Amino acid sequence: MSTQLDPVSLSADLLYVVTTAGGTPGELCDRLATLERAQVARALSSREAKLAFWLNCYNASVQLRLESESESPGGSRLERWKFRTRDRVPIAGRWLSLNDIEHGLLRRSKHPWGLGYVPRLFPSSFERQFRLPECDPRIHFALSQGAENCPPIAVYSPADVDEELDIAVEWYVEENTEYDPDTDTVTIPRLFRRYQGDFGGPDGIVSFLEEYNGIPAGSSPTLEYGTPERTEAVDIDGEADTLRP
Repeated sequence: MSTQLDPVSLSADLLYVVTTAGGTPGELCDRLATLERAQVARALSSREAKLAFWLNCYNASVQLRLESESESPGGSRLERWKFRTRDRVPIAGRWLSLNDIEHGLLRRSKHPWGLGYVPRLFPSSFERQFRLPECDPRIHFALSQGAENCPPIAVYSPADVDEELDIAVEWYVEENTEYDPDTDTVTIPRLFRRYQGDFGGPDGIVSFLEEYNGIPAGSSPTLEYGTPERTEAVDIDGEADTLRP
């Protein structure tokens, strides 16, 4: 485990401790909370560093809160909404919610219920400074939502984050998509519809599936979306069926 105060290393150490039960996370949480904002800015000067840092912070925070009886959400939509929107993650003197990290920092200030087309209104100066330069749709396959079909939680590093995200996407696509050559139809999770703007719309989804071997190269299948999933312990984004870009 790193003993340095590098923010990215701290986030990796925290996630490692949380997922392996290899120590007490309290000290690492305190160190992340008291980092100087200038120090975080220096450490997160690249896209890769921001990506690794916020993925680690998000997944560690979800696991910590799911393990806490006072924080873990119940079955109601309201409780899951509170779980995601309460400011319970202290980073560099700023209290963040899970929504702040996912939709503000990782998705570059996008609204959770806008199908990937609607911006998140009034982002804070902290969010504008530390968010990703653009939305990378692969993050949807790396964030822990407490569901059985989520990829295994990985500790991300700036040097390897792109390769590690590709592995997570390949696993998810292989496990959760079904292509029918007879009808030229591919059935995919509704996550793709919920965030279709992140992928560049329906045509972007097709290109994404082709890139990750979910459909044959050169095909243009009809997209079919599976049954809405209700197994996510912390996800309240829902279907937003009435919203349109």
